[in-house]
Amino acid sequence: MSTRIPFVGGNWKMNTNLVGGVELAQALVSQLASIESGCEILICPPFPYLQSVGQVLKGRGVLLGAQNCSDEPGGAFTGQVSAAMLADLGVEWVIIGHSECRHGLGESNELIGRKVLQARAEGLKTVVCCGETEEDRHAGRTHEIIENQLRAALVKATFDRSESLVVAYEPVWAIGTGMTPSIDDAENVNRTIRSLLVSLYDSQFASGVRVLYGGSMKPGNAASFIASPEIDGGLIGGASLSTDDFVAICRAVAGASQG
Repeated sequence: MSTRIPFVGGNWKMNTNLVGGVELAQALVSQLASIESGCEILICPPFPYLQSVGQVLKGRGVLLGAQNCSDEPGGAFTGQVSAAMLADLGVEWVIIGHSECRHGLGESNELIGRKVLQARAEGLKTVVCCGETEEDRHAGRTHEIIENQLRAALVKATFDRSESLVVAYEPVWAIGTGMTPSIDDAENVNRTIRSLLVSLYDSQFASGVRVLYGGSMKPGNAASFIASPEIDGGLIGGASLSTDDFVAICRAVAGASQG
């Protein structure tokens, strides 16, 4: 069994309001307390609620993360949020390269690489996302796409330790569709990811990086995914907005790691 501590991230996307987000955070920390050290748990609320949710999470064993950051350190960039601003709010982690940013907002591989550098310059830990579209998948380009995305994101980045980097494989065609790849498919991609990490860094560093699955993980399939030695947890979207669902996933992940 892997010695890597499993990792579950909850990405709230553009959901909740101030009162609802705080109440959700309160419910989560109350129920997640029993999981103890079985896995690391991250919550990424929308930007306007980071401070309020962060106050709920502080000292409660659940980490605070942001959903994105700018590639610029500061200045005349209307509407953007810098990594320094996030760090100032007590944010520990930031998601970079989510498929909705790559494909919905047109963020390029190169832009994502610059964002990783900015996050690291401010001491933020990073969840770097990668994944192929349905068109890429049918064309047999999955592994090529993954390698291109991660190489651009990480080629210039340095990390103080492997625990400061998480990579999330999120097949675009599976997010929010209810479709999921087979465990074998997810394992094969995660092996490609770890092999690339070896080439970018070294085998010792790569062996400590958590590689997640991030496409429609739910309470009903979480245990199956985490049972794979190649899958170290999940990046959860819609299910993270339900206290019962998110807690069930966290318990499944923690239980598998201890079993």
